[in-house]
Amino acid sequence: MAAVVVLNFFLFNVLSKDPARALARSRHMSAEALEELRHRMGYDKPLADRFWISMKQLFLHADLGTSFKYTQPVTHVIGQYLWPTVLLVGTSTVLSSVLGTWLGIAGAWRRGSKFDKITNGVSVTLYAMPEFWLGIMFLLFLAGNQVGLGLFPTGGMNDPSHPGSWTSVIWHLTLPCLTLTLAYLAQYSLVMRSSMLDEMGQDYVTTARAKGLREVLVRRNHVVPNALIPAVTQILLYFGFVISGAITIEFVYSWPGLGQLTEDAVDAVDLPLLQGLFLLFTASVLVFNMIADVMIGILDPRVREL
Repeated sequence: MAAVVVLNFFLFNVLSKDPARALARSRHMSAEALEELRHRMGYDKPLADRFWISMKQLFLHADLGTSFKYTQPVTHVIGQYLWPTVLLVGTSTVLSSVLGTWLGIAGAWRRGSKFDKITNGVSVTLYAMPEFWLGIMFLLFLAGNQVGLGLFPTGGMNDPSHPGSWTSVIWHLTLPCLTLTLAYLAQYSLVMRSSMLDEMGQDYVTTARAKGLREVLVRRNHVVPNALIPAVTQILLYFGFVISGAITIEFVYSWPGLGQLTEDAVDAVDLPLLQGLFLLFTASVLVFNMIADVMIGILDPRVREL
């Protein structure tokens, strides 16, 4: 994490050596005004001084600086956009992982059946589609009033006439959540299916069947618990990417989340905000990787012995 913090600082300072000039690119500013802007932003100091000031603010005061665009603390700006991303990507991750795991279990147990072939083909086809294209198709045919059915709103998170209504939020959430759920379905179903097929060929399964256990009990008590270990690991790892959001989907559906905020920060050359966002994204991945490692040890006694 410390290495990420250091790399994060120098990366964005290398990308833009003079962010004040970048911010003033569409304005007619005198040299004196530009120098005053650099002073207010703190970019008139040497790079080493800016680095130590930034580290002190971060580690002693949990201060990520002030956003150039919003003129507010970065933590406050990120906090405003965090909840919509967690709601959208978190919901779709839960749905796709649960549904994908079930499809993997059912498909592997009936390997080669019509159900297995259809679910496998459909999930892989959806996974191969670009997310933004799938989202645009849903908007065109399900939300558009001229060509489509007009069943869902075309964007945003709330209906202006009902800004605080949960039903309005859920209705606006439906299409973007459906898009992400279908797009990520295959990555869970394929892993679970492969893990199930590996476990079904193990000797302990043959022994269980030889003892006369019913197929339902063999699957529920022996195959599925062992096959779930790599699937649970993958699910936890992907939860680390929930915070980073889905930039393309949030853009297509005008969803006010961290993905949309990242795009706005890039357009505005808002370096403090970009540094704060990338630090948050990296921290979430590291935390869920650690949780996944711990969960593997809890679920699999063989790992604890190592």
